[in-house]
Amino acid sequence: MQLEIRGHHFPGRSWALDGEPCHNVHIGVQIRRDPSELVPGNASEASWLVDVIVVDRDGTLDFKGPAVQGRVGERFVYLTWGNVGDDGSFAMFRRAKLMLGHIEPSMIERADAAGRRLVATVDLTDECGGPRCARLKAPALALTVE
Repeated sequence: MQLEIRGHHFPGRSWALDGEPCHNVHIGVQIRRDPSELVPGNASEASWLVDVIVVDRDGTLDFKGPAVQGRVGERFVYLTWGNVGDDGSFAMFRRAKLMLGHIEPSMIERADAAGRRLVATVDLTDECGGPRCARLKAPALALTVE
């Protein structure tokens, strides 16, 4: 299945972490342990496309792939926030989880069909004006099949 994560409403490039300013905030999808396809925190929109393998485990859906994290029954995809240093290093400070197991199985089945994809549209700014983190859920998350 292809999963497209569409981000909008970015919080900006600056953020204070434990009183220390971060002025080059970026977000990307986490592939294994590393951030990938970083986008500046002041972008107007972004899109990440990841492959997710859907596995039927005795009638229960499970997920695999380089971007899939977590244990069986608790799989998710991370969006990772960090500050990019002058040397290109990435200092992660927050992550948001897109919980795959919380998605309706019928939606997963429709998205897993040839030529279709699951689209997760995410509001990337939390209620306090900062980078959104923790488990993504409505209204900050909208799921569709295209």
